[in-house]
Amino acid sequence: MDIAEAITEAEAARTRLDFAKSAPKAFRAIVGFDAAARAGLDPALVELIQIRASHLNHCAYCLHMHTNDARKAGESEDRLHLVAVWREARHFFTEREQAALALTEAVTLVADGGVPDEVYAQAAAHFDDAELAHVLALIMTINTWNRVALATGKVAGTDERR
Repeated sequence: MDIAEAITEAEAARTRLDFAKSAPKAFRAIVGFDAAARAGLDPALVELIQIRASHLNHCAYCLHMHTNDARKAGESEDRLHLVAVWREARHFFTEREQAALALTEAVTLVADGGVPDEVYAQAAAHFDDAELAHVLALIMTINTWNRVALATGKVAGTDERR
């Protein structure tokens, strides 16, 4: 994308509503759900889950945000580049991370065939019930954030949290 296209994309995004200002209670509820979901989870795992869901949902805004967050948390460039193809690069990810990534894909793409029993069982083998519930909640929140960003035309590189 060249600069003119980026400017046009940013201008188009400005014509859409600001979700946080237009629905502040709903926005705060998602923020609260997100905070509750990630509580007790390893921050590196949180970012891997958010990155993979953002890949699948084609959310450049969230992908840019979460890859930057992962870098700041010490994540390696190799792993960041391989999240999208983790099955072909399993040796870069722990079995626990692989189980979380598989569950992320199944829940994110739930309309394509539900959450297969084997995917759920693999995740349940690596997470206790409380952790698994938090992983599921995190997958749900990032999918919600992806939809908010895509529906309101958020532009990658314009992280508004700062």
